[in-house]
Amino acid sequence: MTDWTAHTDRARHWFETLRSRICAEFEAIEREAGSSASFEYTPWKRAAVEGGEDGETGGGTRALMKGEVFEKVGVNVSTVVGALSKDFAGTINGASAEQNAFSATGISLVAHMRNPHVPAVHMNTRFLTTTKAWFGGGADLNPPLPYDEDTAEFHAELKAACDAHGERYYERYKTWADEYFYIPHRKVHRGVGGIFYDHLECADDAAWEANFAFTQAVGEAFLAVFPRLVRRRMGLDFTPADKARQLEWRGRYAEFNLVYDRGTLFGLKTGGNIDAILMSLPPEATWS
Repeated sequence: MTDWTAHTDRARHWFETLRSRICAEFEAIEREAGSSASFEYTPWKRAAVEGGEDGETGGGTRALMKGEVFEKVGVNVSTVVGALSKDFAGTINGASAEQNAFSATGISLVAHMRNPHVPAVHMNTRFLTTTKAWFGGGADLNPPLPYDEDTAEFHAELKAACDAHGERYYERYKTWADEYFYIPHRKVHRGVGGIFYDHLECADDAAWEANFAFTQAVGEAFLAVFPRLVRRRMGLDFTPADKARQLEWRGRYAEFNLVYDRGTLFGLKTGGNIDAILMSLPPEATWS
């Protein structure tokens, strides 16, 4: 296939619907805590990219909330169409300096929590096209103060989603997450893992439907499990030492996202909105 426009539209609609459901659930948690915090929605248009061509279009919406439970949470959806810069195109699956047209649609979420007993979390799923078409994404849990129960529950939900779509999906994508969410200069993992997948290629309609169904399952698994973990921990007392641990851990998180994260680089290289790209950074962090 060469025209994936209708497929991109379907994926975009799903990501937007998932965003609305996640934001509603997170606002409900804020209400349970006695907070009136709500998401603020900021639309943006794609900026011009050096080396780009006519026909560039798209943008997205940044949804940001700062509350009593969610100290800072962003849920972004974007859909962009255009041309990759010549020097960057060769790093992207199916693209080259000579064939640098692309489209991308996806949802990206990062939540930094006020209570250090509540794990921070990241979730992202996306559909991209170049000369190829593929899905990617995943979710990973990032607790400053890990609880084995929470880690096991998070992984169990993702495993169930994986097992329904591929016999070895969980084993493969859990290993990929362990390898990807690692900070080499610190020699530590960013959190307690999850799943990470990319280049889940679509050779035809049947493959697209199967990969889209799996990507939807990842989103549903996240929405099912993470609010449970938040409600379980958000009322726990914490000490100054617990908070200090959280702020130190956030510094590690920021280092990973600024130095190693593929999504950050892709957004910056394709004319994404700077505030939306960097919404993953914590509101406060420390370095010793």
